[in-house]
Amino acid sequence: MLWIKLGLMILISSIIISIVKLILRKVFKIEKVKKAFFSDNYINDLHRKIDKKVRNISAITLGILIFIQFSYYEDLIYLFPIGAILYTALIYSVTVFIEWKYSAYPKQAILTITEIFLVSLAIILVFQFELLD
Repeated sequence: MLWIKLGLMILISSIIISIVKLILRKVFKIEKVKKAFFSDNYINDLHRKIDKKVRNISAITLGILIFIQFSYYEDLIYLFPIGAILYTALIYSVTVFIEWKYSAYPKQAILTITEIFLVSLAIILVFQFELLD
């Protein structure tokens, strides 16, 4: 049942993000940039280097956070959602900055900022309403 709920949450979140991005593209006249599905989609080499470092540091930090939470602070269940939101915001913030400064399509940063907000909101809703229990 957990996997069905998780899959449904991911599907609903993806649909909402796609609809909002479509509306923003129309309103702000943002060109659609072709990106391969499940690829790296780096703007330039600097973006790739920074993103890899941030992901590695974040993965180690989240692993330590999970270990600390389960070993010492089991009652502080909100630590992991906060870590997940900060991780998401950090990864997307790097992308937003690189898109805004170095991309041929700087308006794409508007869509990425919206995606940060919607993904963080989805994480908050899942943990706030205990949708995966």
